Amino acid sequence: MTPSTSVRPSPLPAAVRRTLRTIFGISQLRDGQQEVIACMLAGQDTLAIMPTGSGKSLCYQVPAVHRRGLTVVVSPLISLMKDQADALAELGIAAVQLNSAQAEREQEAAMQWLADASRGIVFVTPERLADPEFVAALAGRPLAQFVVDEAHCVSQWGHDFRPAFLEIGAALRQLGDPPLLALTATAGAEVVDDIRRQLGRPRMPVVNTGTYRPNLRMQVAQVVSDDEKTERLLEALAKSAGSGIVYTATVKSCVAVHDRLLAAGHSATIYHGRLSAAERNANQDRFMDGEARVMVATNAFGMGIDKPDIRFVLHYQMPGNLEAYYQEAGRAGRDGELADCGLLFYRKDRQVQQFFLARRYPTAEDLDGVYRALQAGSGEEALSAAELSTRIPGLSGNRIAVALKLLRDGGLVRADRRRRWKLAAGRAGDAKTLAALAVTYEEKAERDRAGLERMVFYAQTGFCRWRVLLEHFDEVLSSDGERCGHCDNCLRAAREEAAGAVAAAAEAQAAAAPVQIESPFKPGDEVRVPRYGSGAVDTVAGDEVTVVFPDRSRRTFVSAYVEAR
Repeated sequence: MTPSTSVRPSPLPAAVRRTLRTIFGISQLRDGQQEVIACMLAGQDTLAIMPTGSGKSLCYQVPAVHRRGLTVVVSPLISLMKDQADALAELGIAAVQLNSAQAEREQEAAMQWLADASRGIVFVTPERLADPEFVAALAGRPLAQFVVDEAHCVSQWGHDFRPAFLEIGAALRQLGDPPLLALTATAGAEVVDDIRRQLGRPRMPVVNTGTYRPNLRMQVAQVVSDDEKTERLLEALAKSAGSGIVYTATVKSCVAVHDRLLAAGHSATIYHGRLSAAERNANQDRFMDGEARVMVATNAFGMGIDKPDIRFVLHYQMPGNLEAYYQEAGRAGRDGELADCGLLFYRKDRQVQQFFLARRYPTAEDLDGVYRALQAGSGEEALSAAELSTRIPGLSGNRIAVALKLLRDGGLVRADRRRRWKLAAGRAGDAKTLAALAVTYEEKAERDRAGLERMVFYAQTGFCRWRVLLEHFDEVLSSDGERCGHCDNCLRAAREEAAGAVAAAAEAQAAAAPVQIESPFKPGDEVRVPRYGSGAVDTVAGDEVTVVFPDRSRRTFVSAYVEAR
């Protein structure tokens, strides 16, 4: 596929090319990297849509070396921040991380570095940007660029819903709107538009190198029971070489599959959100270091994982949409070598995703609960989101965070510098107003339901699976847009066409061959031939008989010309 871009490639300065060679050891850039690096060197906002494993990190690391000021990288991946910071330090590039997993002294040291540094990279979580003190400290520093990794999380239409991402736009404004780089592997037209809107950059140019990865072989197996699904999983693992990931949709299934694989003698480890951080990190290390061949995980594992030799990703249960499926399947084959991406499709699993969708977003009733809780405390000190959660039983922290954002966007509440919330003056939160605000997520919920149906369509279709995926992301496979040639449906169609061609050739050959008719006579039969008289059959060849007459003469006739005596 030809990469599509709204940014013209610009030649990189000699100093930048030297940095690529001497610091990063790179002599040739991949598709899109040069365009994005050039944009960031020029201080131009950019949204880069590049497949997993295409080197998105380099797009901000190189400009960070050459632009004066700090590079802020917002990432949802605490587990990878230390690895990224350590890897940059080995290259001689100053970098620190700031997140809730650090000890207090580590956070203090990072804040001191932030106060003193004039250049370097700081990795933070989106939740850190909700801390007014941190934003104030950052606002006093010169910023070379602001990077949002996994930018699809920013979009209210994006698949990986994380409320803290919705606050990044506000943080950008407080920081003086520095040059912005948004990075993601997946974003259709609607998500692109929403990322721009949420970040306050409505005309942000896009560099899109395409979603298609020809080394990934997409496959789906239809199953009709949990037992059959387990059997097919074990068969697939027995046939697969190298390491891989088995994804489940729930923690319960994750534990059950892990236990089943261990019982069957597989080298497997496990990763899900209910394990302690120490357990998750230890199990991740076992998989990354090759001590365990198979990682059984929920979607809590994998985003940003840098293990290039993953040879298979198998989905034991389908995810809720094609964006999530592509992100997770795309963790295979990052080295460019062939890898298998399989889905075990059991229609019952659709109900699991429907359950998740029903509980995902705040309703008008949720907004009313948050508003009334603030109203009840109107005479007290403003409330934090954590304090609100104790006053509204049954409402998760995520739903409260999103409800507060909606109420703020509607002018009904406001937050102070400490992120404590109060009712705003001048507007009343009546039922009609709250219902109007909730419509935003009613529309989102409807889109999510449509996304689930598209996922089911992918699992059941007879079309090229890559074609279905790419059309979902507003892309085409090739000039004819029909087949990748290597997914299970394309291979099946090729086999059927080949078998049909062989059968057609055989039919054509049979039609062209002369019709062989057997003679009704055999040697020794007495016969009579008009005009020649009586004789005896000497030999038979097909439909021809040779007759010997009384005068010992021999003549050959067509059987139809000869009469039996």
